[in-house]
Amino acid sequence: MTTRSVSPEKPFLAGYFQASVCLGAVLFAPQLWAQDEATGEVAKSSQSFLDLLLQGGWAMIPLALCSIAIVFLAVFNFIQLTKSKFCPADLEASLMDNMRNCMVRSAIEVASTSPTFLGRMMAYSLPAIDATKTDDLGREAVEDKMADFTMKENRPYMNWITYLSIIAQVAPMLGLLGTVSGMIRAFGVLATTGGTDPQKLSGSISEALITTATGLAIAIPALALFFFFRNKLTALVADAHSSGEEMLDVAVASVHGDQLMAKVPEGLSVQ
Repeated sequence: MTTRSVSPEKPFLAGYFQASVCLGAVLFAPQLWAQDEATGEVAKSSQSFLDLLLQGGWAMIPLALCSIAIVFLAVFNFIQLTKSKFCPADLEASLMDNMRNCMVRSAIEVASTSPTFLGRMMAYSLPAIDATKTDDLGREAVEDKMADFTMKENRPYMNWITYLSIIAQVAPMLGLLGTVSGMIRAFGVLATTGGTDPQKLSGSISEALITTATGLAIAIPALALFFFFRNKLTALVADAHSSGEEMLDVAVASVHGDQLMAKVPEGLSVQ
């Protein structure tokens, strides 16, 4: 019997492509125009953001890149971390049916053709079943293989999630650096003009405040998304493990079904 293994990189490549398409649609969508019916004036909706970018100074450039990265990472992780890509119901039902009938080779065949987390995990773990160990079918070895698979496969998923944590830590520091730069410029203006030009002084102070606010505005959702996706990954992996262990329980119960039923009396006398 030949099995077709699914490359673990394919799910990530598909998710990366889909996230890139979504991000491109957001960045390069046609600009929205607002028409004032009374005056007929037309204004671009992106002008306020551009003005803010210019007022914030140089620090707004890396902060803008951080915000774009957050959008990409959010879309990518939303695409990747779904039940259909980890533990789909149809695959779980098919594997459970094979294991209930002790058709381990058929279960491996079905699992090896699925690119999902559960499919790849079971295709990696089920060959460790030992039919000579009639007590538990070598359950310990199978569970060790499941744990080994999870340890290896969780790393790339967590790498993409950890980038959100990095942005959450870097963005406030960039904002603070922009604040220091703006304050240095403000004191420089104060020293050269003696405070006689409030417009120049207010521009430097505005730069300092904008970068601080922008850094925090980027860091807060990035940190929230980090914990959200981390918890979601943990829950999806736990579901896949629970399904795998349930399949082992079903297989062991099927092997010992006759022995278990032999211990159950046909009838009980009622006192």
